[in-house]
Amino acid sequence: MGKATARAAVVCGAAAAMAAVALVVWRRRTRSEETLRWARAEEMVSELEEMSAAPVEKLRRVADGMAEEMNAGLEVEGGSKIKMLITYVDNLPTGSEKGLFYALDLGGTNFRVMRVQLGGEGRHVVKRESREVSIPRELMVGSSTGLFGFIASELKKFVDSEGEDFHLSVGKQRELGFTFSFPVRQTSVASGTLIKWTKGFSIDDALGEDVVAELTKAMEKEDLDMRVAALVNDTVGTLAGGRYYDEDVVVAVILGTGTNAAYVERAHSIPKWQGLLPKSGDMVINMEWGNFTSSHLPITEYDRELDAESLNPGEQIFEKLISGMYLGDIVRRVLLKMAEEAAFFGDTIPPKLRNHFNLSSQDVSVMHHDATPDLRIVGNKLKEKIGVADTSLKTRKMVVEVCDIIAKRGARLAAAGIAGVLKKLGRDTAGGDKKRTVVAIDGALFEHYTIFSQCLESTLRELLGEEASRSVVIKLANDGSGLGAALLAASHSQYNDFEEP
Repeated sequence: MGKATARAAVVCGAAAAMAAVALVVWRRRTRSEETLRWARAEEMVSELEEMSAAPVEKLRRVADGMAEEMNAGLEVEGGSKIKMLITYVDNLPTGSEKGLFYALDLGGTNFRVMRVQLGGEGRHVVKRESREVSIPRELMVGSSTGLFGFIASELKKFVDSEGEDFHLSVGKQRELGFTFSFPVRQTSVASGTLIKWTKGFSIDDALGEDVVAELTKAMEKEDLDMRVAALVNDTVGTLAGGRYYDEDVVVAVILGTGTNAAYVERAHSIPKWQGLLPKSGDMVINMEWGNFTSSHLPITEYDRELDAESLNPGEQIFEKLISGMYLGDIVRRVLLKMAEEAAFFGDTIPPKLRNHFNLSSQDVSVMHHDATPDLRIVGNKLKEKIGVADTSLKTRKMVVEVCDIIAKRGARLAAAGIAGVLKKLGRDTAGGDKKRTVVAIDGALFEHYTIFSQCLESTLRELLGEEASRSVVIKLANDGSGLGAALLAASHSQYNDFEEP
């Protein structure tokens, strides 16, 4: 070998050695950076868990606060963050109702019409039919005449399709229960003035108007002979539907896109009602508990950001912590910050992760319930909703952990709210001849998010104690807003009995 060749070999060898050293250094640096990233991600999840913690002691204070706010709202008009609205529903279904009744459920971009044939004692619902109708976009921002005219027209078509299996008693007028899930100031069981439109509706000429009168005028123009017998919201409908099948139902809760609660109160015990209502009997109260707030609520920085960027900052705090509309976006905000501060999804932040409400509570539920060994469903959902094609099992496990923290916090707070209502009713403790207490719950969040519903029920038992919780039953109540409205039309019918001739 010549000198030149030898020198070249030496240089090449040195270069190779340097390259090898550089590769080792790069790999060590990469592993070190990755270790730091994971450490930061784990730290953020631990911080989230600490901020979201809802131990029993804190939940009991939340329940106490709920009961106190209920009393304050009943004592004085406007005395509480929760409205405690009088519904004038003082005659709940008993199961003996008989005849043909209709329901109209308006609460979003679609409305639903239903007819129910009630068979009386022991026969309950003999037959029912329903139809869902989409509202044209232009009618959601047009005039009240246009909107109610369209609704009455579709209702008339539905009535005209009434088959022989449905029987209206001779000489009786058809009666309707109207579920109107917008803020109204109720003035009787079948009247109420609109406070404001929500859910994408903007119809100024209807503000302050009696919504039942508006619908009645529209039905008259369609030559539809029908009386609105009850005006309710979905929560009151759920209470009515639950009571129809079980006389011990005294509380109803909605846990879906939004959340609310209603319960049965003794009318004579409420100071602000004196001279307004009979001094005896029961009355259903629409709590509007989504606006409840307390210094004991475990609120995180992600909740504060969501609230500040919402359409109603400072309002509906309880709802923003527990309802289906917000759970997914809280999870998204956590993952976004982890992507920003811990490169959780790699060096590039997925653009879709910045889109508000890009993750729904249904997405969170699907990931949370993934039982596959490699969490394949979580990986597919992250690819679909966030645009991250490849995620490690470690990443997927941490995403599930975030879902678990947020969902269980919501479930535990919902349980505390229910405990507060039971406390107000004096049904939260054990002892003596304790009445059976049934809480009817409706809403997709409770019905389909199994981990959420199981956590709620176990937390309520934890709060009440084993003995007291034995007399409290949680029941899933399907279709409360539809069937319940028809049942309230029956229980508040203009006719004195439900017997067919």
